[in-house]
Amino acid sequence: MSADQLKLGIFIKNQFSDLIYINSIIATELMKITENLAALRHGEEFLKKSSCLREHNALNREILGILDKYYKTPNEIARKERLEKHVLNHLEDNK
Repeated sequence: MSADQLKLGIFIKNQFSDLIYINSIIATELMKITENLAALRHGEEFLKKSSCLREHNALNREILGILDKYYKTPNEIARKERLEKHVLNHLEDNK
């Protein structure tokens, strides 16, 4: 493998890393926006009685699991931990 091919491989790997991270942020925040809108429209009690919060919590944990699966470098781990802290704060808010 040439040096140029190696550089290209690293560049593509970094792009995928960034896209996975950005999509993880978008996905987790969209779920929170959906919950907030449901609470505004139907009230907090409606949201608490529905299965959405449990399902969203499971999906958020699955998203964090995807980051665990692929994020191995120190920079990636630091980003994952920041998002994890933020998402887990949301999950605590739902209790």
